[in-house]
Amino acid sequence: MKGFVFHGTGQAAWEEVPDPDIKDPTDAIVRVDCVTICGTDLHILKGDVPETHPGTVLGHEAVGEIVETATDVHTVQPGDRVLVSCITACGRCGYCWERTYGQCRGGGGWILGHLIDGTQAEYVRVPYADLSLHALPGTVDSKDAVLLADIFPTAYEVGVLNGHVRPGDTVAVVGAGPIGLAAIATARLFAPERIVAVDLAPTRLDAAKQLGADALAEPGQAQELISDLTDGLGADVVIEAVGAPESFELCTRLVRPGGHVANMGVHGKPVTLHLEDLWSKDITLTTGLVDTYSTPTLLRMAAAGRLPTSSLVTHAFPLDHMEEAYDVFGRGADTGALKVVLGGGQQHEVVAVRAA
Repeated sequence: MKGFVFHGTGQAAWEEVPDPDIKDPTDAIVRVDCVTICGTDLHILKGDVPETHPGTVLGHEAVGEIVETATDVHTVQPGDRVLVSCITACGRCGYCWERTYGQCRGGGGWILGHLIDGTQAEYVRVPYADLSLHALPGTVDSKDAVLLADIFPTAYEVGVLNGHVRPGDTVAVVGAGPIGLAAIATARLFAPERIVAVDLAPTRLDAAKQLGADALAEPGQAQELISDLTDGLGADVVIEAVGAPESFELCTRLVRPGGHVANMGVHGKPVTLHLEDLWSKDITLTTGLVDTYSTPTLLRMAAAGRLPTSSLVTHAFPLDHMEEAYDVFGRGADTGALKVVLGGGQQHEVVAVRAA
């Protein structure tokens, strides 16, 4: 089979790799139909994730069909169409008992495309299949479902729920890339008074407005705008969706006393925490790796048409156009790419699904 293999900082290729085999009694083998690329994959390519060794097939999000299961897999079976979660859960360790699957100590957590071969391939081995695969309703298209493998659970759990978004809040989302846009979409479920999207790219701010942001700002304008909107108080919840020192420090300047800063971004460099300014302000700062405990709920919402998944997809490619898709996604500021999807039945060249 073929897969997209990481060969070190800045190097990866779509090439022949061994077919995955059953290794453990909880494994399943999935034939991949549809995948997407995550900002975390770009961080791996930049060298920000040193645990990922050269030779690893990248990717941690997919929709596909089970072709083989091992002896201890009971909730899914060959022929099932499934969502491959970005988080693998053993179901037995203390963290899994608390539904903190991202911290699984039984050989799970974020392992696909990180510590073991991932989903950006024609087939993938999924450990602990009973808890790490989700059977898909026929009403949910693969290109929509694949966005529920990571960005929607991450935005909902690590951004919105960890940030304690409540009705009437002012919510600022710093970074209007795919994960920030998913945070805007899911924050709206809690009826905040206003959502402010902050980004440098006009196309991403336009997308934020389409998804429900009430006010838009470039980073240099954000503090003044939010001060004006809140009578000088600041935002109740600020969600960091970039993963850069400048964006994190901006978040701490935007939050009100007693407010929440919820960090979602993957940081590859040290960040300064200005406690000389924050020590007396009762700020709650949360970080987190997604646990995906909300995936079943989000799947039901998607099946009911309550999540704007397809509006985030700007480009579609055949599965074997991985290198081109990475180039388009990695140059999002130039290409207008938000989320790119590969596979799902495409038999043609690059198609812009929605104008950026």
